[in-house]
Amino acid sequence: MIKTSLASLAAVVTLVACKTSGSPAVNPSSANPAAAPMQVVVPETFSSATAILHDASGKQVGRVTFADSYAGVVVDGTVNDLGLGSHGIHIHAIGKCEPPFTTAGGHFNPGQRQHGYLNQHGPHLGDLPNLDTPASSSLHFEALLPNVTLKGQNALLDADGSAVVVHAGRDDYKTDPAGNSGGRVACGVITAN
Repeated sequence: MIKTSLASLAAVVTLVACKTSGSPAVNPSSANPAAAPMQVVVPETFSSATAILHDASGKQVGRVTFADSYAGVVVDGTVNDLGLGSHGIHIHAIGKCEPPFTTAGGHFNPGQRQHGYLNQHGPHLGDLPNLDTPASSSLHFEALLPNVTLKGQNALLDADGSAVVVHAGRDDYKTDPAGNSGGRVACGVITAN
């Protein structure tokens, strides 16, 4: 347990260090000065979870892990075979992934805000930075979901669960409800480890 907590804390320190160096991929919400100030949501217990991403044909196209930390939920994932381009990726409110993945519901949004880091009334707590994928091979990504826990306040592992959804196009970070990011091309239910 101590090793897991220290590993989670080390990941958060790394992410915070990246954020302070100006990397927009870690937490683009800093680009929105009108966003509510970040509050610390302390998890009830430090937990971890995983989502295996599948496309509409059932082929595995990625894996995402989640770990509670004092700064929020640390997201670490890999995607493959999505083709060259930019893809919106979000946490959705329901842990169900039946093609065309509308069963995952809307974005994880317990605060009832609008979508997007660039929206003065946003973002959703489930908004993540775009994935810019290569034509072949895989892409590794990391992000932080502030004000979110796996279990507790603003929990991803609540009664109906949650899912990770990758979209066909780029998220513009401002258009409500999904950043004009197109159809849902991959989905994975977030399950506790």
